[in-house]
Amino acid sequence: MAEPDAAPRTGLPGGENRLPPDTARNLALNRIGLFEWDLESGRIQMDRVALDIFDLRPEEYPGNADALISRLSQEESDRIDAVVDEALAKGREAHGTYFRVRRRDGSLRWAHGQGHFLYDGAGKPRRIVGIVRDATQELTSAVERGAVEVGHRPPGIGIEMTAAALSRALTVRDVIEVLESIGGGPGTGRPVTLMLGLVEGSRLHLITQGRIGAGPAPEYSALDDENPMCEVVRTGELRLIGSRQEFAERYPRLWPHLEPVEFGSAAYLPLVAQSRTLGVIGILFREEVPFTPEDRGSYVGFSTTLAQSLQRAMLFDHEHEVAEGLQQTMLPRIPAVPGAEVAVRYRAARLRRELGGDWYDLIPLPGGKVGAVVGDVTGHDIKAAAVMGQLRIALRAYAAEGHSAATVMARASVFLDELGSDRFATCLYVEADPLAGELRIVRAGHLDPLLRQADGTCRPLPVAGGLPLGLSAEFDALEYPVTPVELGADETLVLYTDGLIEQPGTDLDEGRRELVEALTSGPYDLEELADHLPRALGDRTGDDDTALLLLRRVGHPEPRLRRRLHQHVAPADPESLATARHMLREAVRAWGVTERADDIELVADELITNSLLHTDGGAVVTVLMLPGPERRLRLEVQDRSSGWPRRREPGDASTSGRGLLLVDMLTDVWGVESRGPGKAVWGEFSPASGR
Repeated sequence: MAEPDAAPRTGLPGGENRLPPDTARNLALNRIGLFEWDLESGRIQMDRVALDIFDLRPEEYPGNADALISRLSQEESDRIDAVVDEALAKGREAHGTYFRVRRRDGSLRWAHGQGHFLYDGAGKPRRIVGIVRDATQELTSAVERGAVEVGHRPPGIGIEMTAAALSRALTVRDVIEVLESIGGGPGTGRPVTLMLGLVEGSRLHLITQGRIGAGPAPEYSALDDENPMCEVVRTGELRLIGSRQEFAERYPRLWPHLEPVEFGSAAYLPLVAQSRTLGVIGILFREEVPFTPEDRGSYVGFSTTLAQSLQRAMLFDHEHEVAEGLQQTMLPRIPAVPGAEVAVRYRAARLRRELGGDWYDLIPLPGGKVGAVVGDVTGHDIKAAAVMGQLRIALRAYAAEGHSAATVMARASVFLDELGSDRFATCLYVEADPLAGELRIVRAGHLDPLLRQADGTCRPLPVAGGLPLGLSAEFDALEYPVTPVELGADETLVLYTDGLIEQPGTDLDEGRRELVEALTSGPYDLEELADHLPRALGDRTGDDDTALLLLRRVGHPEPRLRRRLHQHVAPADPESLATARHMLREAVRAWGVTERADDIELVADELITNSLLHTDGGAVVTVLMLPGPERRLRLEVQDRSSGWPRRREPGDASTSGRGLLLVDMLTDVWGVESRGPGKAVWGEFSPASGR
């Protein structure tokens, strides 16, 4: 009676049923590696042979799928995932598939993977254990045997893989890349070249010539030319040419051009979809073999699949081009900005045909300033684009009226809310004075901007923010903080939407780090830099629209110190009021305007007192020295009340009413402006104009 764990007899000498002790060595000699995949953690253990098949060294393998996927094309990776998913969905215990691995030197090698699912007590798959082996010689031998027995089999295994890849091709460029991948491995007949021509009116446009070794064929040919590609387009029939002699006899005028090329046979396939001939694909094969009826059927199926993919890709490209063209017409022309260079870019998502909601704008403002804007309306459809267009126009109008940056953002939010749309928008608005180097930045749920410094280094600019436009109005949170920033000579402000750095499954911070690196290593020229950034982040861009605005301060302004102070005064808090007064005295002394010190302090006391008496929530006192040929000190007191102060004449016995009269007498100029839901009362003082 056999032992309970005895295995069936294997027929090995002596009737033994155990493998030799050097099984691992035998597997390695046969290029068979082992792997174990933990489905819960995603960790994949690979032995040295398995890693070698993927051309990975043990010390550089982190133990996860990403390192393996880096050796596969996207279509190979997707197909392997589909095989595993299908096996799981159908409850199979095992699965297997052939795939190609791209090695360090760029060459492609065939491999075969086979796995067995291990389930837990609840029937849930937990692990996959299996083997991976080098299948290059195996498949090469199979193709060679097929060529001898039944003539050249068109794609064999390759045609199934190519058809799967074509089904995922979105653009004509994607289709071309699939075709160019044919020939790197077995099952494709080792073509010398692939030529794809598309019909354009009465001409055939040769858009790719693959790996042809002779002089290039003409890019355009008349459809009545005597060559096999034009002939296939005219007749709509397949042309299979089994030998060089046959080719020379059929096309004597063309033969001198192809005679130097080392090929043995050729196939020309019409690409017909919905009774329309889109073009033709020509394939030159190295072997000179006869074609069989089986080959003809395979080629007809292949050309049909290719034609359908090509038709879908051409439609996608056309719709994408129309959508991108419409989007571009909705974006503004960028005016010249004194003291600054500006570069903008917009790119529609590669994977969609619809319009998007991303935009940029540059708005001329009073006093030589400009408003720089980037924003993103939620959604990727016609409605998002329509909302974007309306919001951009409204925001531009509010800014051009001369409102402060916070007010512009608040009013834009109310406008979006009153549209009755279910959309909201993130936005970044910068009121910029390039000549003075002054920026006032307001952020509504958007990404922080970046600053590229004169030496090329780059850093994020943390900006206080509020809710996205539309949401802030809905939740009555319209107070947007303003972040002042000084922009030095040759420094560049970088505004962008998340489509530039976002990639599904990765962290935005990782994308931001890549953008910072791209800015640091990018060219100095602003237009070249704007072109460089999307290219440098090419792996991330494509799934979403992208808007980019770069603003660089130019010239060599007089060096000066940044002079600005900011203090909050809480209600019923004498200490904060005393701190504000002390701050004001120190600023007046340090900035050399002591001759106006009494005037400034009296006006500050009056404005702060009025704010604390007549409003709730305290006051924010800001003191700054304005640049320019005539220095001016500006004092601002901001509160949350929308009620504007009124100047009135006090009676002889009145104890109030003289405040604004005092402000008017002591300041050179003063005024009131909206700030979000509140207001700011301001006054300016020139040291040389004491009263």
